[in-house]
Amino acid sequence: MISTDPAERRALIGEYVLGLLEAEQAREVAELLERDPQAAAMALEWEQHFLELSDRLPPRAPSPGLWPRVQQTLDLHRQTHAWQQWWSNLHAWRLTSAALALALIIALLPRPWHADTPPASFTAVLQPPGEAAAPSWVVHIDARGTLLLEPLGEDQIATNRSVQFWTLIDPKDGPRSLGLVEPGEPLTLSAEQIGAVQAGQLFELTLEPSGGSPLNRPTGEVLYIGRAVTTAIN
Repeated sequence: MISTDPAERRALIGEYVLGLLEAEQAREVAELLERDPQAAAMALEWEQHFLELSDRLPPRAPSPGLWPRVQQTLDLHRQTHAWQQWWSNLHAWRLTSAALALALIIALLPRPWHADTPPASFTAVLQPPGEAAAPSWVVHIDARGTLLLEPLGEDQIATNRSVQFWTLIDPKDGPRSLGLVEPGEPLTLSAEQIGAVQAGQLFELTLEPSGGSPLNRPTGEVLYIGRAVTTAIN
């Protein structure tokens, strides 16, 4: 049972944003956020707070052993081929803990960037809202600005529904559609199609009516969500 005490509720939502709750409690908070705009606003405030904290940390290049550790932690040893293709190379309150954790890991690694470091690329791990360590899609933007959306499994979607790809940089500008996605199929978009990308940019997949959202914003359930973090090209 979620406490009605404002301070306790705020703390609980903060733990949810970080992905620290057990599954049952996380589901309760997710349901609260769906029906309570004030609770959803708290989640957004926590998200922005944690992002601002991570932005204060100096950037660091990942060590050669980082990816194997992440892969082992997320139990992705059977997904190696799909993940290797991208590794080299804000409206939403449902911050996914895997993307935040990855951003903090990269930020805290000990080796500094060098002046001759190649242009940065970006990666976003998309997973169901509020679920930790459940990656389902990966977004990678290489140094040329080309985007690759890579599935890590297969989804069963009803024939009268569509999956739509969205991105959001500033809530004031609203989300922007990047088109429809075929479940289980990769998608490549050019730099011209996706525009400028920055660390912290949100990407999500939503379930929409057949042919996509009738509005210029998501109208259906958020299936998967994540934020872009800067990665180094080795």
